[in-house]
Amino acid sequence: MPLRVNNNVAALNARRHLNMNNKVLSTRLERLSSGLRVNRASDDAAGLNIREGMRAEIAGLKMNVLNAEMGSNLLQVAEGSLNEVNSVLIRMQELATQSANSTVTDQNREAIQAEFTQLSSEIDRIAQATTYNNQNLLQGFGNSVTSASTVVTGSDTSGVTRVNISGAEVGTYTFADSTGDSTITLGNGTVSQTISIGTILDGTQVATGTQIVANFDRIGVQVTLAGANVSNATGQYADGDLDAQTLIVESGTGGSFQVGPKDRAYNRIEVSIGDMNASGENLNLTGASVSSISSSRATITQIDSAILAVSLQRGDLGAFQNRLNFTISYTENEIENIQASEASISDADIAAEVTLFTRAQILSQAATAMLAQANVLPQNALALLQ
Repeated sequence: MPLRVNNNVAALNARRHLNMNNKVLSTRLERLSSGLRVNRASDDAAGLNIREGMRAEIAGLKMNVLNAEMGSNLLQVAEGSLNEVNSVLIRMQELATQSANSTVTDQNREAIQAEFTQLSSEIDRIAQATTYNNQNLLQGFGNSVTSASTVVTGSDTSGVTRVNISGAEVGTYTFADSTGDSTITLGNGTVSQTISIGTILDGTQVATGTQIVANFDRIGVQVTLAGANVSNATGQYADGDLDAQTLIVESGTGGSFQVGPKDRAYNRIEVSIGDMNASGENLNLTGASVSSISSSRATITQIDSAILAVSLQRGDLGAFQNRLNFTISYTENEIENIQASEASISDADIAAEVTLFTRAQILSQAATAMLAQANVLPQNALALLQ
């Protein structure tokens, strides 16, 4: 190797390796300090893109868990109040039964009527006072089926005992129910669904003493159809009875729980709570009286229907709470798995980083020493000039 003074190639080479080792050392120090393998886009451009998407999804899922927990708490507030409404109705039934007995005089009934009136007012008070974050829950919460729907008003002929909605869009839906094919179609002009109920019918009608559910799951509507001799039904469904019947869904306040990270219908759970005032269409206690023996006997039937309505509403709320609990469990499991995937991209392998850090540290120190030695080499030229 020639002896040069102007260009110390050995020193240049040692410096180049020193710079490389110092760069590696800096990277390892950064990763060990942050605990992350990807600290900037240059570390892993594709990995950073994937990681940030996962982080956004995880953040949304964590909020979804909180949304579901708060939704469950909201429903528990409503269900707790309905429990008290049920207790009040049971007491009202006791009073109506007592007043319907001929051993009680009309003067006695005045005292019974006084308590009965106060209890009816208490149901209204509970309905008005049941709130969550300043939202009233028992005077109509979420989208609801209006009383203008012919499927409701015509239940004495169609045998419809109940209509549930879960995520159904606001609008007017029309049934198509041709006689003889055991299928029912429900649509609003934009979306429709056809279901077959032939396997659950007794011939062409619902079996005596039973009820069936026509579930339009893609639309979010469930219609309960009754056979003959069902206590809460005034009619009996037979094939074709729903043809041209309408179902009107109107918008309400609240009732939509966002439990998914995207703006999709399947990421929302729609809850509907009817008007549970004493005079509302669900309890329908308007005109209920125990002031006479005849009115008391009629009131017993009214209260029976009101107790059933409260029980059905509580059952719905319980079903929604259970659904939310499963949603929370599913979401937490999803968070765990996505977090594991994000960690595999983002987190540093500490054992590997310490090993590489130690290597870079030794090489950096060695390169520094060799640079010092390389800088001494040109001084050998002075020996030739003596």
